[in-house]
Amino acid sequence: MSQHTATAPLSGGPVLSEEVREALTRGKPVVALESTILAHGLPRPRNLAVGLELEALVRSEGAVPATVAVVDGVAYAGLDKAQLERIAGGDVRKLGHRDLAPALATGATGATTVSATAFLAARAGLRVFATGGLGGVHREWAQTQDESADLALLARTRITVVCAGVKSILDVPGTLQRLETLGVGVLGYGTDRFPGFYLADSGEPVDWTVHRPEEVAAVMAAQDALGGPESALLVANPVAEAEQLDPELHDRVLAEALAECRERGITGQAVTPFLLGFLVRATGGASLEANLAAVRGNVRLGARIAGAWAARA
Repeated sequence: MSQHTATAPLSGGPVLSEEVREALTRGKPVVALESTILAHGLPRPRNLAVGLELEALVRSEGAVPATVAVVDGVAYAGLDKAQLERIAGGDVRKLGHRDLAPALATGATGATTVSATAFLAARAGLRVFATGGLGGVHREWAQTQDESADLALLARTRITVVCAGVKSILDVPGTLQRLETLGVGVLGYGTDRFPGFYLADSGEPVDWTVHRPEEVAAVMAAQDALGGPESALLVANPVAEAEQLDPELHDRVLAEALAECRERGITGQAVTPFLLGFLVRATGGASLEANLAAVRGNVRLGARIAGAWAARA
């Protein structure tokens, strides 16, 4: 059977590609990947090339990639090339976890955000998910109460998320406080500083530092042994300093972006895409390259953690 033949999982949840199902059956490492970066985070045609590259990176580390998306009202963990091309081709919805039920019921096609990917990956029995940066608490939260759905979903979903922190356009200290309140564990990978997505250091500390994938797997096992709430574990993996966005350029451009946002009265859900787009333009694409460098590093580390987790079984 082709590695891309899709079959329904035994316990319900998303449809698994044959490659993913076989890996789970044999106890091989699998890494979930989100699809929003392909549909909404990168320009065409580079987005499809990046999607294929990230899957190849997972395989190069000895693990199996499971890119998550919804196609024609069916949730998938593991896409074939035609499905990847469909998601990267544009004109697909952006699906958070609250959008999954209507998307499935109406036959929609959409790319999954962090929250939807984490939810579907956990339903499929996957334990490791690699992404770029998380959503979080937005600036001026006290006035807007604007907070990403990622945080609450991760508070009730047992999955390990490898990320480069949260997007620096957000309120990083506020986000860390919310993660603490929600009981979501945070590990700094090789660092005692919380990374800032485009930057290796957001300026905020982390309480726990690990240095090897096996240490992360040990924390995952301890989570299970404790039997507490089914919360996620965040592995905060900083972008390499040589590949980060120049910190002075970042701070200057972000200040300009926030000022223009206020002047133009941009609020609510429109803020994040405006700020991200402003950063890409004003840095001549350097923010996008730092973003991709972070994602690549997270995907490699995610595959190694998945390998260490599989080795414990």
